[in-house]
Amino acid sequence: MEAAIIIVFIVGYLAITLEHNIKIDKLIPALVMMAISWALISLGIDSFPQWFDSANHGLVDGYASLDHEHKMHLMEETLLHHLGKTAEILVFLLGAMTIVEIIDYFDGFSTIKSFIKTKKKTKILWIFAFLAFILSAIIDNLTATIVLISILQKIVKDRSVRIWFAGLIIIAANAGGAWSPIGDVTTTMLWIGDKVSTGHLIGYLLLPSFVCMAVPTLIASFLPAFKGDLEIQESDNDKPKSKFSSTMLFLGLAAIVSVPVFKVVTHLPPYVGMMLALGVVAVFAEIYSNSKFSLTTIDNQESADHAHHSPVHHSLSKIELPSILFFLGILMAVAALESLGILFGFANTLKETTPMLGTEIAGTNVSDLVVLLLGVGSAIIDNVPLVAASLGMFSEPIDDQLWHFIAYSAGTGGSMLIIGSAAGVVAMGMEKIDFFWYLKKIAWLALVGFLAGAVVFLFTRTLF
Repeated sequence: MEAAIIIVFIVGYLAITLEHNIKIDKLIPALVMMAISWALISLGIDSFPQWFDSANHGLVDGYASLDHEHKMHLMEETLLHHLGKTAEILVFLLGAMTIVEIIDYFDGFSTIKSFIKTKKKTKILWIFAFLAFILSAIIDNLTATIVLISILQKIVKDRSVRIWFAGLIIIAANAGGAWSPIGDVTTTMLWIGDKVSTGHLIGYLLLPSFVCMAVPTLIASFLPAFKGDLEIQESDNDKPKSKFSSTMLFLGLAAIVSVPVFKVVTHLPPYVGMMLALGVVAVFAEIYSNSKFSLTTIDNQESADHAHHSPVHHSLSKIELPSILFFLGILMAVAALESLGILFGFANTLKETTPMLGTEIAGTNVSDLVVLLLGVGSAIIDNVPLVAASLGMFSEPIDDQLWHFIAYSAGTGGSMLIIGSAAGVVAMGMEKIDFFWYLKKIAWLALVGFLAGAVVFLFTRTLF
């Protein structure tokens, strides 16, 4: 039965990887393999020799001798445990996405365009790289990419020039997302899973992530594509649609940034702080939009009118629900492998057979080479399941260097292929960037940045 579950996972994984070839949205195989995996576990519960207790990070003693009812009860408890942990991530993401959509409702991101006062390509490149690096750490790398490419489309007429900027934005956004607990889904997973803390994550990864962004940008500054000046598009339509644009931008960003502070002060899960932040932003959004609060659906017409005009309802309707369902499917599917002790066994095998590089210096329990390969792998396949698997494979304590290196590798490695990160995929869609053009023109820059940042991390971690 274990073999069948592994086969289901591999087939589902391939379907996710080949999403663009088979023309099936990746959320479908993620949900299907999750459901089938747990169904097979339920049907074959008596045939499994071991069971992994995720709460205690160890195998259950005497599992094989338990009767059927006890095993089923253990499975239900484990399923509920994983669902709770997954829900924490999903609710957190829902809150963050809604705040960003509320900012966009008030056209808050148009404020960023006012920062650009030059026509020189190299200066504009550095401005966008820094904006992507900072914004992605606050509103996540996917949203930062969407915002900046939208601004780029209003500034640069020539698409052949624009796609070069878009390629460097992808690298900078992924680098910026790696050092912030709210900058990338995989880093958020590690943070919510109590593998990294905000202070240590920033301390370990800020410099390596900056190098990962700065080195490719510096090299690109000398390329022919970034020589000369741009023809800047001017349009009256680019003015903010609301007088509260800048207010909502800074309020929304401040609310999101306050979430890690809330967690440190209250010791509550991050999603609680994110819900508070959403509530505060939503209050101001409703006030500024002059909408009536609709707390009941008795008057259907009034509710319909409010849904049309309310910034909160409008923002909720624009959330990427397919992404949320994909995370649900993939995280729960990986949880199935973890529960059977498959990932635990694989981790032990990995530790025994892989040469330990840098162990004496850094005190890690896994090969640096393996973590680097995880970064390269995240460019080929989705980094969410890779990090989800690492959470089940390793039991190192919070803020161990291993977790920070995984956060860096998984967060920045995806830049090497345009399909290797959410930021790359959305840029590909917005600018119709060709896979092989990116592979030829941008991939090598991303690789150089990834390796440069990794070298910096391997050196700076010895200072902590």
